Amino acid sequence: MSISNYDSYFWSHRIRDLRFLIAAPKEPMQKWIKSFRRLAPQIPLDIGTESPHPDQVVCILIWGDQGDIFSKFKNLKLIYSMGAGADHIVWNKSLPSHIPVCRIVDPQMAFSMSNYIITAVLNYHRNWYHFIRHQKEKEWMQYDYPEIPLRIGVMGIGHLGMDAAKKLQYLGHHVIGYSISKKKANFPTYYEDQLDEFLGQINVLVCTVPLTKTTKGLLSLKLFSKLKEPTYLINVARGKIHIEKDILTAIEKGILTGVCLDVFEVEPLPKESPIWEHPKIMITPHNASFSFPVQGVEQVIENFRRVQSGEPLLHQVHLDRMY
Repeated sequence: MSISNYDSYFWSHRIRDLRFLIAAPKEPMQKWIKSFRRLAPQIPLDIGTESPHPDQVVCILIWGDQGDIFSKFKNLKLIYSMGAGADHIVWNKSLPSHIPVCRIVDPQMAFSMSNYIITAVLNYHRNWYHFIRHQKEKEWMQYDYPEIPLRIGVMGIGHLGMDAAKKLQYLGHHVIGYSISKKKANFPTYYEDQLDEFLGQINVLVCTVPLTKTTKGLLSLKLFSKLKEPTYLINVARGKIHIEKDILTAIEKGILTGVCLDVFEVEPLPKESPIWEHPKIMITPHNASFSFPVQGVEQVIENFRRVQSGEPLLHQVHLDRMY
């Protein structure tokens, strides 16, 4: 259904008195509100974790930890993550198990994520950070840092990871992938109990796995010890997937040659963290990729229509897998 037809749909189905609620940090929330009011002005919106009409709230859009939010609304039909991850929803103790949960999947998000990963990989490949430091000292280091031959392992070849892996391969890099389930690709892939074999072939590790019970703390000394060569780590997934003290130890031991982190165990990263000033760690403030509100609003509305009509939902989260 095109977005232009949603207005007549909502009015003809007599759901104009039902409400959607958005609970998220201020900056992304304002962008989503603006897109909702432009694309679907017929849908009443409540903002934040409270509503003056809790019995009318049928769809909640949420990002981040919003406390005991779901128990306040008894007539929910759909819960939506405002990003690609759904761990913040699945781990919420007030989540009603009978309400479907969906997440945003869109090409623009993959485009941004892939560009971030490619940037991180190429900066390492061409020793960019070394040249930046030497520029400050006015040192001409023409022959000191040759290109680093790369064997890139993308751990987590779902929607985002697969897009990045394909583009890195297109650039001429040797790429392999790992996923819990078997995936088809034009590069070698590993799955299930083949993780050790995957780790033994790479010198760049890109982590794009979802945060689940099995991936929490996955990037640890235990995993790093299985790397056969000194490896550069890029984590754009979730901060709780890595253990920061283990990353620091692995750098000290020479297991990791350097790290690029977009996510952290605690966000914002505490000012006292040694990661801020570590010479071998590049950080960004969890902005590798954001969901795009226009595409997000369209997906939410389409899925709510599907809930109403009993059709299969797009990008539904399997609560047992947490993605």
